[in-house]
Parts: sequence; structure tokens; C-alpha cells
Amino acid sequence: MKPILVSGMQPTGRLHIGNYLGALKNFVELQNSGEYQCYFFLADLHALTEGPEPKTLAANILNLTADYLAAGLDPKKSLIYQQSQIPAHSELAWVLNTVTPMGDLERMTQYKDKSARQAANVNAGLFDYPVLMAADILIYGAQFIPVGEDQLQHLELARTVARKFNARFGETFIEPKGSLTQTPRVMSLKDPLKKMSKSDPEGCLFIDDSPEEIKRKLARAVTDSGAEILYDPEKKPGLSNLLEIYGAFLGKDPHAVAIDFEGKQYSDLKRGLAELIARHFEKFRAKKAALLAKPVAMRKILAAGSKKAGVVATKKMAEVKKRVGY
Repeated sequence: MKPILVSGMQPTGRLHIGNYLGALKNFVELQNSGEYQCYFFLADLHALTEGPEPKTLAANILNLTADYLAAGLDPKKSLIYQQSQIPAHSELAWVLNTVTPMGDLERMTQYKDKSARQAANVNAGLFDYPVLMAADILIYGAQFIPVGEDQLQHLELARTVARKFNARFGETFIEPKGSLTQTPRVMSLKDPLKKMSKSDPEGCLFIDDSPEEIKRKLARAVTDSGAEILYDPEKKPGLSNLLEIYGAFLGKDPHAVAIDFEGKQYSDLKRGLAELIARHFEKFRAKKAALLAKPVAMRKILAAGSKKAGVVATKKMAEVKKRVGY
């Protein structure tokens, strides 16, 4: 039997190229490798921590479903499901809360970062987010979790919680291992010293942007003084960011990309990058538009996937309840 792999994304708005290169592209490759039983979910319970409007969240759920499917996730090969439609996730999170040390949660770097970003909405869900994440993983018996370095702390907490539960109630959960992904650090087009963020649309290249929009944003992208095209993140952070993005889409070292553009102008690099990205997502844009025109069909895919995942989760939750004495 193939090992189980679990991962998900939050429906909090349109995906940008950093989300794609760091997660979605990897999801499709893992699925198509044939090496795992893949469980990919929409983390809509987690999305509530950002305080979205109900209509916005509903639209974002459909939009992310379309992104998954248009990028190549296949419900015949992977389980694609909606976290909120499986009550066992929340049930298990509560049980795991009772074996999770407060000190471990207080040390979470992402809690501190997110609290700073949304200072007007520092809710308990932000603090408790890693426990629900642990439940998302442990309830399916996941052996492998694809993670970037910024998620290693959360994964280690999931392992700690599994260990503590097992020590108290008996062997119930697998301690998942991280499968470290090479996540390119894609920086803002407006400020190359900050990560690309959905909250700054002009500094972002969204994966469903039109070719015209991609060209316009890249034409305005911050570069650096001088005219020489070379890869130097310290002295030329803006130019180096563009070279890194170019290299990530070609599977090429940014130094090699710089050599390809030797003797050319910044405008040549920007124009070439715009054409490369627009071409890369050409089929994706067409597929996504077709999917969004059929929301009922996407809801059926989510419902079917959630039903299948729910059977697995409910069975594990029944075991947990028996273990703790319910």
C-alpha cells in the first residue's frame, strides 16, 4: 500500500506565482509520481482566522478548487476535499488541545508574524491554528507532509502532539515525516526586500493574470541602478528577483539566466519573463475559466472527495474516542 501524503492550501484569495512554485506545482508533481496516496484539501477552517466576509470565503473556495483542477490535480488520482465538510477535523483538534503544551504554541513563529500582520484581529484561532493543522494531518495517518522550511515548526508540533497522545492513550497516530520542498523565495515586484503577497496586488503576479496584466506589472517591476544584467541579490535585489523567477519557471540557475541576457537591457529581460509566464499559464487560464463557468460541477467534486475523506476521518475519530474513554 502506498504511503499517505497530506497537504492543503487556504482559500484566502487568488494564488500568485509564489504560491504556485512553492506548493501547487509540487502537489501536481507528487500526485503524478504515483508514489503516494495523495490527500489535498481546501483549508477553509484555517481561512476563518483572517476574518473573511461570508460571500468572499464562498467565492474563494470555488476559486481555489478551480486552481487545483486547472493546475492538474485529478480527483481520479487524488482525494480533493473541503476541510469544513469533515467534522472529525475539528473534533480531533479539540482532543489534541488537551495534550498540547501552551509553551509550544507560544513559541510558534507564524503566530507572531500573523499577529503582527493583522493586529486588529488577533483571535484565538490564530494561536490554536497549529493544533488544527496537526489534526488535519494525523487523522488520515499521513506518513509524509510536503513542507517548506517555514512550516517545519508546525510539523514538529504535530509530531510532538502525536507522541504525547500515544504515550498517554496508546499507539494511535503515526508521527509524520516532512518531505522538504525546494520553495523559491519569490519577492514583491514593487519591493524586492519583501515576499510577494496577495495583499499587494501590484507587487504580485497572480497565476490567472492575463498576458497583458503580466506584461504591465513586470514593465513596472523595480530593478536597480546600472545597466548590466547579473545575478547579485545583495547589490541588485530587484534584478536578482526577476532572474530567480525566470530560473524557477525554466528549472535553471539564475546565474545561467543572467548569462543568457548578457549584453541586453532590463526591458528585454522583463519582456522575456512576461512571455514565459504568460505562456506557462496559457492552458491553465483557459481551463480555469471553463471550470468557473460550472460551479455546480466543482461543488460535486468537492462533495465526493469530502465524503470519501470523511469515511477515513470518522473511522480514526471513533478509535480516538474509544482511546480517551468516550
